[in-house]
Amino acid sequence: MTAKADEEEGEGRFAVFRHSGFLRYWIAHIFTVFALQIQTVAIGWQVYDLTRDPLDLGLVGLSQFMPALLLVLVTGAVADRYPRRMILGVCLAIKAVAAAGLLYVARSDASSALPIFGFLILFGAARAFYNPARQAIVPNLVPAKDLPNAIAITTSAQQFATICGPVAGGLLYGLMPPAAYGVTFGLLLAAVVLMISIPQPAQRKAMSYATWEKISAGFRYIWSEKVILGAISLDLFAVLLGGATALLPVFARDVLDVGPTGLGLLRSAQAVGAITVGALLIFRPVTNHAGKIMFASVMAFGAFTLVFALSKTVWISVIALALMGGADMISVYIRGTLIQLWTPDELRGRVNAVNQVFIGASNELGGFRAGAMAALIGPVAAVTFGAVGTLAVAGLWMKGFPQLRRIRTLTGE
Repeated sequence: MTAKADEEEGEGRFAVFRHSGFLRYWIAHIFTVFALQIQTVAIGWQVYDLTRDPLDLGLVGLSQFMPALLLVLVTGAVADRYPRRMILGVCLAIKAVAAAGLLYVARSDASSALPIFGFLILFGAARAFYNPARQAIVPNLVPAKDLPNAIAITTSAQQFATICGPVAGGLLYGLMPPAAYGVTFGLLLAAVVLMISIPQPAQRKAMSYATWEKISAGFRYIWSEKVILGAISLDLFAVLLGGATALLPVFARDVLDVGPTGLGLLRSAQAVGAITVGALLIFRPVTNHAGKIMFASVMAFGAFTLVFALSKTVWISVIALALMGGADMISVYIRGTLIQLWTPDELRGRVNAVNQVFIGASNELGGFRAGAMAALIGPVAAVTFGAVGTLAVAGLWMKGFPQLRRIRTLTGE
């Protein structure tokens, strides 16, 4: 390959930024993720400081997940019927209101975690509408040929924010708890301005009146399309069992004894691994054996989770978390591309609403599972159990969804 061809190929990888709508969306998304990471570290430390009960850390995730579960039949239909850009702007504004409420609680030096859970429910309701629209709008902002790169670049940038956000959150909270929530509020306001400035993209809307058949179309499509069903359910059960993120405050305080700044570093470790692998995927995308690679990455995620659970040394824990993040990045990249390319645009909102509930179940409900088990049998045993469960799920899904295992390319073929 000539030097000119190399240069053209390199420019092609970042051609998505020539679309101004995608660029604004991308920057707004980075601000949003950065804000969320700062807020997550602050809330985790504040709640555990108030109650010293790992179950409450599980409730932090559950309070954000339940709105998505209860509203799943509405959120996707809204994303398919109304302008997605408008939905994103409104939801970000509501998230900013929730961040302002958390700032007020932090400044008032509250002795109860109940007000925090109340604002998290509001935040979760906004996120329930935000996530399906956010996922569904990307194919409207870039051509189909650029979609895999757009997903890889967006996910890598998200992971970059996930690296810096927890560290910033730990430092800000250690300096002064209200500072963490204040920065979150400011970043969300900036994201609102960017998101509403996106030129209205083309979108195939479901314009007819809502009926049960149309509202439930996302569920029926996922059930009929075994590739998508396998990909979504694999993530659900693997992360539901294997996620250790919710218990990081417990490991930081009681197992590794590293304090709030150390908690930020632990949370960032997964993102370091993810962004490293994400950068590789931008320059060396998956072009063959996509299904097998995704299953291998899920099994690697489970194995490194087991290493983290059993580690009593900080640097081993950090490396294990980084490798977990890298393995998860591969799975997210392949799964996200498959779901977007295999779903018609007029159904993307509803399919992504179901997908986001599955993701929420795997993350937030998984956090509740981990917190409840940690309260009963201890954090190390809880994460060990989950890691073994993840490995078992990967093996069962390889046999149960041969169509997914046989997927070779990420072009909907």
